[in-house]
Amino acid sequence: MQYLLTHSEHHIPWNKGKITGQKPPLKRNEIWAIRVRLHIRGRLRDLAMFNMAIDSKLRACDLVRLRVHDVTQSGQVAKRAIVMQRKTRRPVQFEITDQTSLAVERWVADRKLDSHDFLFPSRKDSTRHISTRQYAKLLKDWVADIGLDPKCYGTHSLRRTKATQIYRRTKNLRAVQLLLGHKKLESTVRYLGIEVDDAFRNGGRGPDEGPRVG
Repeated sequence: MQYLLTHSEHHIPWNKGKITGQKPPLKRNEIWAIRVRLHIRGRLRDLAMFNMAIDSKLRACDLVRLRVHDVTQSGQVAKRAIVMQRKTRRPVQFEITDQTSLAVERWVADRKLDSHDFLFPSRKDSTRHISTRQYAKLLKDWVADIGLDPKCYGTHSLRRTKATQIYRRTKNLRAVQLLLGHKKLESTVRYLGIEVDDAFRNGGRGPDEGPRVG
C-alpha cells in the first residue's frame, strides 16, 4: 500500500500541461499568414505540405505517406486525387487547388523527386517519409510563427480547416462526411463540433437521406 501511494503521488499524467480535446481549425486570415511566411522564406517543402494538408483533409498518417504518383498524372499535379485511408481502409477523394498544385510542382522539381518517391521524404533517409511526429512539430512552428498558441493546435486542425469551411458554406453534412472519409455521419458531426439537432435543423442531411447536389 505504501508503494501504491508513493507511486500515485509521483505519477505524472500524460496530458499534464497540455490542452486536450478538439483542436480548432485555422481561420482564413491565419491560413494566408502562414502561407505568406513560408513563401517569403522559401520553405518549399513546408508550403507544399501545409497546402496539401488543407486541401486533402487527410489524417497525419496518410498525409506523410503520400507518394508523388498519388497526386500526379503524366508528370503533372492532378486536379483531383484518391487516397486509401489507413485507418478506415476506405478511399477518399479530394481536389487539389491551383496554389497547392504550384507549391507541389516547385517542391518536386527542387527535390528532383520521382513518381514513386514519398512526396515528403525524411531528410535523414530519403527512402522513408517524414514522421507524423515531425509533421506535428512543423505545424506547431507554423502556428507559433503567426502568434498563435501552439498548444492549442494540432495536425487535426489542418484536417478540420477546409471541412469546417465547406460545412459553414453549404450546411451539407453528407458532403463533408465523404470528404473526410468518415464511416458514420455522427463522426462527422462530432468532428465539426456541432450539435446533431442544430446540424440537421440548419440544412444538414439526416442519416437516411442522400447527399445534396449543388
